[in-house]
Amino acid sequence: MFRLLIGFLGFLFSLGSVAGLIVAAGVGVYISQLSDGLPSVNVLRNYEPPVMTRIHAADGSLVAEYARERRLFLPIQAIPVRIRDAFLSAEDSGFYTHSGIDPQAIIRALVTNLKNRGSNSRPVGASTITQQVAKNFLLTNEVSYERKVKEAILSLRIEAAFTKDEILERYLNEIYLGLGAYGVAAAALVYFDKSVHELTLAEAAYLAALPKAPNNYHPFREPERAIERRNWVLERMLLDGIITPEEHRAAVAEPLRVKPRARSQFLFASEYFAEEVRRELIELYGEESLYGGGLSVRTSLDPQLQEIARSALMDGLKRIDVQRTGWRGPIEELEVAPGEDWGPVIATVPRLADVPEWRVAVVLSVDRDEAIIGLQPEREVWGELSTDRERGRILTDDIAWRKGDRAGGERYRGMSRVGDFLQPGDAIYVEKSPEGDDRWTLRQIPKIQGAILAMDPHTGRVLALMGGFSYAASEFNRATQALRQPGSSFKPFVYAAALDNGYTPSSIILDAPIEIVSGREVWRPKNYGGKFAGPSTLRVGVERSRNVMTVRLAKDMGMPLVAEYAQRFGIYDDLGLYLPMALGAGETTVKRLVGAYAIIANGGQRLEPTLIDRIQDRHGRTVFKHDKRRCDGCNATAWNHQEQPTVVDEREYVLDPMTAFQITSIMEGVVQRGTATRVKALGKPVAGKTGTTNEEKDAWFIGFTPDLVAGVFIGYDDPKPMGRGATGGQLAAPIFLEFMQGALAGKPGVDFRPPEGIKLIPVDRISGRQVSGSGPNVILEAFKPGTAPGDTFSIIGLNDNEPSRRVTRESERAVLSGTGGLY
Repeated sequence: MFRLLIGFLGFLFSLGSVAGLIVAAGVGVYISQLSDGLPSVNVLRNYEPPVMTRIHAADGSLVAEYARERRLFLPIQAIPVRIRDAFLSAEDSGFYTHSGIDPQAIIRALVTNLKNRGSNSRPVGASTITQQVAKNFLLTNEVSYERKVKEAILSLRIEAAFTKDEILERYLNEIYLGLGAYGVAAAALVYFDKSVHELTLAEAAYLAALPKAPNNYHPFREPERAIERRNWVLERMLLDGIITPEEHRAAVAEPLRVKPRARSQFLFASEYFAEEVRRELIELYGEESLYGGGLSVRTSLDPQLQEIARSALMDGLKRIDVQRTGWRGPIEELEVAPGEDWGPVIATVPRLADVPEWRVAVVLSVDRDEAIIGLQPEREVWGELSTDRERGRILTDDIAWRKGDRAGGERYRGMSRVGDFLQPGDAIYVEKSPEGDDRWTLRQIPKIQGAILAMDPHTGRVLALMGGFSYAASEFNRATQALRQPGSSFKPFVYAAALDNGYTPSSIILDAPIEIVSGREVWRPKNYGGKFAGPSTLRVGVERSRNVMTVRLAKDMGMPLVAEYAQRFGIYDDLGLYLPMALGAGETTVKRLVGAYAIIANGGQRLEPTLIDRIQDRHGRTVFKHDKRRCDGCNATAWNHQEQPTVVDEREYVLDPMTAFQITSIMEGVVQRGTATRVKALGKPVAGKTGTTNEEKDAWFIGFTPDLVAGVFIGYDDPKPMGRGATGGQLAAPIFLEFMQGALAGKPGVDFRPPEGIKLIPVDRISGRQVSGSGPNVILEAFKPGTAPGDTFSIIGLNDNEPSRRVTRESERAVLSGTGGLY
């Protein structure tokens, strides 16, 4: 009997062994089949995750970030040990001892899942950090045992191919931690507005609490659960011996001080500039590199000048809006019942994020001289509407307009009372009034728009750029995208071409009626104001912006020469060979025109306008640099009594430096006694030119000092007349002046430096004749060697069908009187 029992047990053991071998073989075949289709772990070898591109101003201030996944890559050595420890305690305390999988954790998870079988509970995982890396990089988020097997196989392979630090580095940079943040570096900025090195123990523990389910521990929607989970991580760190009981108690007692990084953390007023840089980066490298390439872009933006430019443009556009357009009615009309909480109603009206001085308000009641308004409530740190309600008043004195209209196009004139402008339910923009705590000034987005751009004339670096009143209201960049006629602001390049080809500042040009016949068409150009001055010097033609003189000069030179110089300066690519083009009838941009003036300010030497100084890739390698000057000795590692390095500037000259000084001197006259005398208030040497197109559709002023050039454009987006007197001198020049006053405050004036060889000779600026002594019209005129005024001169255009006629200075009076008294 005993032998039978022993034999039966032996049979069962043999049967079990065979069955075990069969099962093991089956498992082996199953794993082999799964293994064959698995991706290679070498994908992790060249790990380059999508990293956000960051754009910085010239002083290092953050201008913008661009990413589909907000991530900043940090090598493992740059991640503080405390953050590493927090994640290891929370996710995988045995990370540095296991081989990629944790058998004990797998058994615990298996038992738990068997107990929960049949319920709606999500299966419990037992993933190590290595397994999470395998899933995140090589597999999907599918919930199945098959995926877990694949995960385990890949984990063993990863452990064999990579060091523990390499695995942890990839995990801490790849993991999603909520609020759009990928990796610990981005999460530290997004949640706490800090670098990883600035995080407290409690803050590091909170980030380590997030990988499993960031939304479950949202700091504002689920604050209690967030703190509970953070404290659990701290408890794990205590049990692992990473922190002391004292550190644990202090961290648990710390409130959850989450401070999301808002858009306002970026450089103020930089939206137009940043968007232009973004477009250039896409053109250079494509969208993938911009949104995932981790580029570091250092721009030319000067934050101080940018704020000055913003203030000058906005002040000017508000002033123009009041003077020329009138009140156009509310943003929209809302329904607010008496006694109703206006907060949720007015909260639906978007505010201008880049005009923080303005608030949105709703009119609650109106009488003859006063309106009571309810201000749009502020939002709490995570978007919730504040329960605080603030009222204010608008008095008649708080409204600048005295004409306007309401919806439907009905026009009102002689508006003088608050009730003429506002009605209950009107949603409006308001700005705090200096007249009282509860007083507010009525505002509206200007209809007439504009742009301002400032540049370093020696390098072409764009220092400030505003493409409109508000980027939030209109993203269209009028400094770089708007093609507009420059009008008379193009004239200096016509006259520069003349000065570069034998003409002088004292050359005489006839300012009298002229007819240009082309087929059946007859063009009769006129001066602004309709008057003519007779024979006048080339200088006066620029100072007084004489259209007819410019046409005669272009006709005398030939339009091909004008077109050649326009292309040299980068204003136009292919200027039509028609005389109206000499008056700025072609279309160009503010950026191109300011760049052309910068060449004159730079002594005629070519430069390329740029918003970008340098671009580095994710590894810190410089892949783009604007400054192309050569410096052979600048990279010396030590000083061995060698000569001081010399920077070699190989940029070509597009204009003779003496010509550049001559036209600069003439444009100084534009400011001193010409069409831009408003700018004289700057009190420093400055040159420039106004520009006004037909029917006052475009108004310009471009000007410069020896070290700063700036241009202002004003006009409707859909070109149409702005009204009589809407000239460059009236609209654009005051904005230029305000900008320059701010930009040059506290800096001494610097004279324009004449180049070697130029001769400064006293002349009468009206007649061009050389004089001695002084007088109201005597100036020091710049002449090239051998071109000083002589006893005879030519009058360009005296007879438009014959060559220029030469007369003596003595007979000048007779010539002028013989022109028929038109002047």
